Amino acid sequence: MNDNTTGEKIIEVLRKAPKVALFSHVSPDGDCIGSMLAIGLALEKMEKEVTYYNPNSVPSYLTFLPGASRITQAIPNPQPETLMFIDCTDLQRVNLTMSDILEDSTVLNLDHHVSNQFFGHFNWVDAQASACGELALILIKQLGVEIDMDMAINLYTAIVTDTGCFQYSNTTSQTHRLSAELLDKGLDLASIHHNIYDQKSLAQIKLLQCALSGMEIHAEGQLAIMTLSLDEFDKCGAEQELSEGLVNHARSIAGVEVAVLLKEVGPQEIKGGLRSNLWFNVNEIAAQFGGGGHKRAAGCTLRIPMAEAKQSMITVIEEALKIGRNH
Repeated sequence: MNDNTTGEKIIEVLRKAPKVALFSHVSPDGDCIGSMLAIGLALEKMEKEVTYYNPNSVPSYLTFLPGASRITQAIPNPQPETLMFIDCTDLQRVNLTMSDILEDSTVLNLDHHVSNQFFGHFNWVDAQASACGELALILIKQLGVEIDMDMAINLYTAIVTDTGCFQYSNTTSQTHRLSAELLDKGLDLASIHHNIYDQKSLAQIKLLQCALSGMEIHAEGQLAIMTLSLDEFDKCGAEQELSEGLVNHARSIAGVEVAVLLKEVGPQEIKGGLRSNLWFNVNEIAAQFGGGGHKRAAGCTLRIPMAEAKQSMITVIEEALKIGRNH
Protein backbone atom coordinates (compact mmCIF):
# COMPACT_ATOMS: atom_id res chain seq x y z
CA MET A 1 0.00 0.00 0.00
CA ASN A 2 3.05 2.30 -0.03
CA ASP A 3 3.74 2.43 -3.76
CA ASN A 4 4.31 6.10 -4.63
CA THR A 5 3.54 6.44 -8.33
CA THR A 6 2.73 9.27 -10.71
CA GLY A 7 -0.73 9.78 -12.11
CA GLU A 8 -0.15 7.56 -15.14
CA LYS A 9 -1.31 4.38 -13.43
CA ILE A 10 -4.28 6.16 -11.88
CA ILE A 11 -5.37 7.34 -15.32
CA GLU A 12 -5.03 3.78 -16.63
CA VAL A 13 -7.08 2.32 -13.76
CA LEU A 14 -9.84 4.91 -14.15
CA ARG A 15 -10.10 4.35 -17.89
CA LYS A 16 -10.62 0.62 -17.39
CA ALA A 17 -12.95 0.78 -14.37
CA PRO A 18 -16.68 0.39 -15.12
CA LYS A 19 -17.61 1.61 -11.63
CA VAL A 20 -15.80 4.03 -9.31
CA ALA A 21 -16.57 5.08 -5.74
CA LEU A 22 -15.29 8.52 -4.77
CA PHE A 23 -14.51 9.47 -1.15
CA SER A 24 -13.70 12.84 0.45
CA HIS A 25 -12.77 13.84 3.98
CA VAL A 26 -14.77 14.60 7.12
CA SER A 27 -15.71 18.22 7.81
CA PRO A 28 -15.76 18.77 4.03
CA ASP A 29 -14.50 21.99 2.47
CA GLY A 30 -14.65 23.51 -0.99
CA ASP A 31 -11.55 21.70 -2.19
CA CYS A 32 -12.53 18.14 -1.34
CA ILE A 33 -16.16 18.57 -2.45
CA GLY A 34 -15.39 20.52 -5.62
CA SER A 35 -12.60 18.18 -6.65
CA MET A 36 -14.65 15.05 -6.01
CA LEU A 37 -17.65 16.35 -7.94
CA ALA A 38 -15.57 17.48 -10.92
CA ILE A 39 -13.82 14.11 -11.17
CA GLY A 40 -17.11 12.26 -10.79
CA LEU A 41 -18.82 14.30 -13.50
CA ALA A 42 -15.85 13.65 -15.80
CA LEU A 43 -16.02 9.91 -15.16
CA GLU A 44 -19.73 9.93 -15.87
CA LYS A 45 -18.99 11.57 -19.20
CA MET A 46 -16.84 8.51 -19.84
CA GLU A 47 -19.96 6.41 -19.09
CA LYS A 48 -18.68 5.16 -15.75
CA GLU A 49 -21.02 4.42 -12.88
CA VAL A 50 -19.98 6.77 -10.07
CA THR A 51 -20.92 7.02 -6.39
CA TYR A 52 -20.00 9.96 -4.17
CA TYR A 53 -19.36 9.52 -0.43
CA ASN A 54 -18.60 11.87 2.43
CA PRO A 55 -19.07 11.05 6.13
CA ASN A 56 -20.78 14.42 6.66
CA SER A 57 -23.45 16.36 4.82
CA VAL A 58 -22.39 19.01 2.32
CA PRO A 59 -21.97 22.42 4.03
CA SER A 60 -24.77 24.81 3.16
CA TYR A 61 -22.43 27.24 1.40
CA LEU A 62 -21.42 24.49 -1.04
CA THR A 63 -24.85 23.10 -1.90
CA PHE A 64 -24.90 25.31 -5.01
CA LEU A 65 -22.19 23.17 -6.60
CA PRO A 66 -23.37 21.10 -9.57
CA GLY A 67 -23.84 17.51 -8.43
CA ALA A 68 -23.72 18.29 -4.68
CA SER A 69 -27.05 16.56 -4.08
CA ARG A 70 -25.50 13.30 -5.32
CA ILE A 71 -23.16 13.06 -2.31
CA THR A 72 -24.37 10.58 0.30
CA GLN A 73 -23.34 9.44 3.76
CA ALA A 74 -23.83 5.80 2.81
CA ILE A 75 -20.80 3.75 1.79
CA PRO A 76 -21.58 2.14 -1.57
CA ASN A 77 -22.89 -1.39 -1.24
CA PRO A 78 -21.87 -3.44 -3.08
CA GLN A 79 -18.45 -1.84 -3.08
CA PRO A 80 -16.93 -1.37 -6.55
CA GLU A 81 -13.41 -2.59 -7.20
CA THR A 82 -12.06 0.93 -7.80
CA LEU A 83 -12.06 3.33 -4.86
CA MET A 84 -10.67 6.85 -5.20
CA PHE A 85 -9.87 9.01 -2.17
CA ILE A 86 -9.69 12.73 -2.84
CA ASP A 87 -7.94 15.29 -0.59
CA CYS A 88 -7.43 12.69 2.17
CA THR A 89 -4.15 12.23 4.04
CA ASP A 90 -5.20 8.79 5.28
CA LEU A 91 -8.23 6.52 5.61
CA GLN A 92 -9.07 7.95 9.03
CA ARG A 93 -9.95 11.21 7.30
CA VAL A 94 -12.93 9.33 5.85
CA ASN A 95 -13.68 7.49 9.12
CA LEU A 96 -12.53 4.22 7.53
CA THR A 97 -9.90 1.57 8.22
CA MET A 98 -8.37 -1.10 5.99
CA SER A 99 -10.93 -3.59 7.30
CA ASP A 100 -13.65 -1.55 5.57
CA ILE A 101 -12.05 -2.08 2.15
CA LEU A 102 -12.40 -5.33 0.24
CA GLU A 103 -9.19 -7.23 -0.45
CA ASP A 104 -9.60 -7.13 -4.22
CA SER A 105 -10.19 -3.35 -4.30
CA THR A 106 -7.83 -0.94 -6.03
CA VAL A 107 -7.30 2.15 -3.87
CA LEU A 108 -6.40 5.40 -5.63
CA ASN A 109 -5.09 8.34 -3.60
CA LEU A 110 -5.21 11.90 -5.02
CA ASP A 111 -3.97 14.53 -2.59
CA HIS A 112 -1.80 17.61 -2.04
CA HIS A 113 -1.03 17.40 1.69
CA VAL A 114 2.61 17.09 2.75
CA SER A 115 1.41 14.80 5.57
CA ASN A 116 -0.18 12.24 3.21
CA GLN A 117 0.43 8.64 4.31
CA PHE A 118 0.55 7.14 0.76
CA PHE A 119 -2.12 4.65 1.76
CA GLY A 120 -3.28 3.83 -1.77
CA HIS A 121 -2.15 1.17 -4.18
CA PHE A 122 -1.45 4.13 -6.47
CA ASN A 123 -0.71 7.57 -5.05
CA TRP A 124 -0.74 10.89 -6.89
CA VAL A 125 0.40 13.26 -4.15
CA ASP A 126 1.79 16.69 -5.00
CA ALA A 127 2.44 18.91 -1.99
CA GLN A 128 3.33 21.78 -4.32
CA ALA A 129 -0.24 21.97 -5.64
CA SER A 130 -2.23 24.75 -3.99
CA ALA A 131 -5.37 22.61 -3.90
CA CYS A 132 -6.49 19.13 -4.80
CA GLY A 133 -8.55 20.98 -7.40
CA GLU A 134 -5.36 21.61 -9.38
CA LEU A 135 -4.64 17.88 -9.54
CA ALA A 136 -8.27 17.10 -10.34
CA LEU A 137 -8.16 19.51 -13.28
CA ILE A 138 -4.97 17.94 -14.63
CA LEU A 139 -6.37 14.42 -14.13
CA ILE A 140 -9.56 15.25 -16.04
CA LYS A 141 -7.57 16.68 -18.93
CA GLN A 142 -5.35 13.59 -19.01
CA LEU A 143 -8.45 11.41 -19.10
CA GLY A 144 -9.28 13.23 -22.32
CA VAL A 145 -12.53 14.69 -21.02
CA GLU A 146 -13.59 18.18 -22.12
CA ILE A 147 -14.16 20.33 -19.04
CA ASP A 148 -17.73 21.65 -19.13
CA MET A 149 -19.33 24.45 -17.11
CA ASP A 150 -20.39 22.19 -14.20
CA MET A 151 -16.90 20.78 -13.82
CA ALA A 152 -15.37 24.25 -14.12
CA ILE A 153 -17.56 25.63 -11.32
CA ASN A 154 -16.51 22.78 -9.04
CA LEU A 155 -12.82 23.05 -9.89
CA TYR A 156 -12.71 26.82 -9.50
CA THR A 157 -14.46 26.52 -6.11
CA ALA A 158 -11.89 23.91 -5.05
CA ILE A 159 -8.98 26.17 -5.95
CA VAL A 160 -10.37 29.51 -4.78
CA THR A 161 -11.33 28.17 -1.33
CA ASP A 162 -8.04 26.39 -0.61
CA THR A 163 -5.98 29.40 -1.68
CA GLY A 164 -8.08 31.91 0.25
CA CYS A 165 -9.01 33.69 -2.99
CA PHE A 166 -5.40 33.33 -4.19
CA GLN A 167 -3.93 35.14 -1.19
CA TYR A 168 -2.32 32.21 0.68
CA SER A 169 1.34 31.32 0.22
CA ASN A 170 0.39 28.05 -1.51
CA THR A 171 -0.73 30.04 -4.58
CA THR A 172 1.67 29.61 -7.51
CA SER A 173 1.92 30.66 -11.12
CA GLN A 174 0.48 27.26 -12.05
CA THR A 175 -2.50 28.00 -9.81
CA HIS A 176 -3.25 31.10 -11.85
CA ARG A 177 -2.66 29.38 -15.19
CA LEU A 178 -5.05 26.56 -14.35
CA SER A 179 -7.62 28.98 -12.96
CA ALA A 180 -7.39 31.00 -16.18
CA GLU A 181 -8.37 27.88 -18.12
CA LEU A 182 -11.49 27.65 -15.98
CA LEU A 183 -12.29 31.35 -16.39
CA ASP A 184 -12.14 30.86 -20.15
CA LYS A 185 -15.18 28.60 -19.77
CA GLY A 186 -17.23 31.69 -18.94
CA LEU A 187 -17.65 31.26 -15.19
CA ASP A 188 -19.93 33.64 -13.33
CA LEU A 189 -17.40 34.65 -10.67
CA ALA A 190 -19.76 37.01 -8.88
CA SER A 191 -22.28 34.21 -8.35
CA ILE A 192 -19.64 31.71 -7.16
CA HIS A 193 -18.08 34.16 -4.72
CA HIS A 194 -21.49 35.26 -3.46
CA ASN A 195 -22.46 31.67 -2.66
CA ILE A 196 -19.18 30.89 -0.92
CA TYR A 197 -18.44 34.09 0.98
CA ASP A 198 -21.52 36.33 1.18
CA GLN A 199 -24.21 33.98 2.50
CA LYS A 200 -23.40 33.72 6.21
CA SER A 201 -26.26 32.75 8.48
CA LEU A 202 -27.07 34.58 11.71
CA ALA A 203 -26.01 31.42 13.57
CA GLN A 204 -22.54 31.64 12.03
CA ILE A 205 -22.16 35.30 13.05
CA LYS A 206 -23.22 34.41 16.60
CA LEU A 207 -20.67 31.58 16.58
CA LEU A 208 -17.96 34.04 15.54
CA GLN A 209 -19.03 36.31 18.37
CA CYS A 210 -18.60 33.45 20.85
CA ALA A 211 -15.20 32.51 19.46
CA LEU A 212 -13.92 36.09 19.57
CA SER A 213 -15.30 36.81 23.04
CA GLY A 214 -13.21 33.99 24.53
CA MET A 215 -10.11 34.53 22.41
CA GLU A 216 -6.76 34.63 24.22
CA ILE A 217 -3.47 36.15 23.06
CA HIS A 218 -0.19 34.51 24.06
CA ALA A 219 3.50 34.41 23.15
CA GLU A 220 3.97 38.19 23.19
CA GLY A 221 1.12 38.66 20.75
CA GLN A 222 2.20 35.99 18.26
CA LEU A 223 -0.42 33.37 19.18
CA ALA A 224 -4.19 33.83 19.15
CA ILE A 225 -6.31 30.91 20.33
CA MET A 226 -10.11 30.56 20.27
CA THR A 227 -12.36 27.82 21.63
CA LEU A 228 -15.93 26.71 20.97
CA SER A 229 -17.78 24.26 23.21
CA LEU A 230 -20.73 22.07 22.31
CA ASP A 231 -22.87 24.31 24.53
CA GLU A 232 -21.84 27.35 22.50
CA PHE A 233 -22.72 25.61 19.23
CA ASP A 234 -26.12 24.79 20.74
CA LYS A 235 -26.63 28.31 22.11
CA CYS A 236 -25.90 29.78 18.67
CA GLY A 237 -28.05 27.21 16.89
CA ALA A 238 -25.01 26.42 14.74
CA GLU A 239 -23.85 23.19 13.13
CA GLN A 240 -20.18 22.23 13.32
CA GLU A 241 -19.68 23.15 9.67
CA LEU A 242 -20.34 26.83 10.43
CA SER A 243 -17.02 27.10 12.27
CA GLU A 244 -15.20 26.76 8.93
CA GLY A 245 -12.96 29.78 8.37
CA LEU A 246 -13.48 31.39 11.80
CA VAL A 247 -9.83 30.84 12.71
CA ASN A 248 -8.80 33.30 10.01
CA HIS A 249 -10.31 36.15 12.01
CA ALA A 250 -7.72 35.45 14.70
CA ARG A 251 -4.97 35.03 12.12
CA SER A 252 -5.69 38.49 10.71
CA ILE A 253 -4.78 40.28 13.96
CA ALA A 254 -1.67 42.44 13.55
CA GLY A 255 1.36 40.71 15.07
CA VAL A 256 -0.23 37.26 15.22
CA GLU A 257 1.81 34.55 13.50
CA VAL A 258 -0.21 31.52 14.64
CA ALA A 259 -3.97 31.23 15.12
CA VAL A 260 -5.80 28.22 16.57
CA LEU A 261 -9.46 27.29 16.84
CA LEU A 262 -10.29 24.41 19.16
CA LYS A 263 -13.86 23.16 18.88
CA GLU A 264 -15.58 20.50 20.92
CA VAL A 265 -17.25 17.89 18.70
CA GLY A 266 -17.97 15.26 21.36
CA PRO A 267 -17.15 14.24 24.92
CA GLN A 268 -13.39 14.71 25.27
CA GLU A 269 -13.05 15.09 21.51
CA ILE A 270 -11.53 18.39 20.41
CA LYS A 271 -10.79 19.27 16.80
CA GLY A 272 -8.06 21.81 16.27
CA GLY A 273 -7.63 24.07 13.26
CA LEU A 274 -4.24 25.79 12.99
CA ARG A 275 -3.20 28.61 10.66
CA SER A 276 -0.03 30.67 10.34
CA ASN A 277 0.94 33.77 8.43
CA LEU A 278 4.55 34.04 7.29
CA TRP A 279 6.98 31.43 8.61
CA PHE A 280 5.58 29.12 11.29
CA ASN A 281 5.04 25.48 10.26
CA VAL A 282 1.71 24.46 11.81
CA ASN A 283 1.91 21.04 10.14
CA GLU A 284 4.70 20.14 12.57
CA ILE A 285 2.52 21.17 15.52
CA ALA A 286 -0.50 19.25 14.25
CA ALA A 287 1.69 16.18 13.75
CA GLN A 288 2.59 16.21 17.45
CA PHE A 289 -1.11 15.71 18.16
CA GLY A 290 -1.61 13.02 15.50
CA GLY A 291 -2.79 15.37 12.75
CA GLY A 292 -1.29 17.08 9.74
CA GLY A 293 -1.90 19.22 6.70
CA HIS A 294 0.21 22.03 5.25
CA LYS A 295 2.86 24.41 6.55
CA ARG A 296 0.36 27.25 6.88
CA ALA A 297 -2.84 25.28 7.50
CA ALA A 298 -3.25 22.05 9.44
CA GLY A 299 -5.58 20.22 11.78
CA CYS A 300 -5.67 17.56 14.48
CA THR A 301 -7.95 15.84 16.97
CA LEU A 302 -7.26 15.75 20.70
CA ARG A 303 -9.18 13.25 22.80
CA ILE A 304 -8.89 15.12 26.09
CA PRO A 305 -10.97 17.80 27.86
CA MET A 306 -11.03 21.26 26.30
CA ALA A 307 -9.05 22.95 29.10
CA GLU A 308 -6.28 20.39 28.78
CA ALA A 309 -6.29 20.60 25.00
CA LYS A 310 -5.99 24.38 25.07
CA GLN A 311 -3.13 24.38 27.57
CA SER A 312 -1.27 21.66 25.66
CA MET A 313 -1.63 23.58 22.41
CA ILE A 314 -0.47 26.85 23.98
CA THR A 315 2.57 25.19 25.58
CA VAL A 316 3.73 23.45 22.40
CA ILE A 317 3.23 26.49 20.15
CA GLU A 318 4.85 28.94 22.59
CA GLU A 319 7.95 26.74 22.75
CA ALA A 320 8.08 26.42 18.97
CA LEU A 321 7.68 30.18 18.54
CA LYS A 322 10.49 30.77 21.03
CA ILE A 323 12.80 28.40 19.13
CA GLY A 324 11.82 30.03 15.87
CA ARG A 325 12.59 33.53 17.14
CA ASN A 326 15.98 32.38 18.39
CA HIS A 327 16.92 30.96 15.00
